[in-house]
Amino acid sequence: MPRFLTLIRIDEKNVPAEGPSPELMERMGKLLEEITKAGVMLDTAGLTPTSDGSRVTWEGGQLSVTDGPFTESKEVIGGYSISQCKDKAEAIEWTKRFLSLHEDYWTITAEVRQIAED
Repeated sequence: MPRFLTLIRIDEKNVPAEGPSPELMERMGKLLEEITKAGVMLDTAGLTPTSDGSRVTWEGGQLSVTDGPFTESKEVIGGYSISQCKDKAEAIEWTKRFLSLHEDYWTITAEVRQIAED
């Protein structure tokens, strides 16, 4: 059964300073429990702000390291999940359910990609 990586992209400038609401966390917990019991969810996590991150670049035969925040990026990866679904359509359906849990003021984009195997 194929595995899918879903990258959650957010605009860090429009994320509530206090983080997700308790109601959102409760809805998210219920969905994660359902998706885990269905045997679909393999792993998921949110990521710390880009101010805590670093980018390592290989260019022209040289390595460089740049510490965050990455102000040139409007959207950053705020979280990810790895799921095992029968096909891409199922992975997208689970992703739609996850995004729909959020309040209207959130702007989130999810990129669903199948993990290449063999």
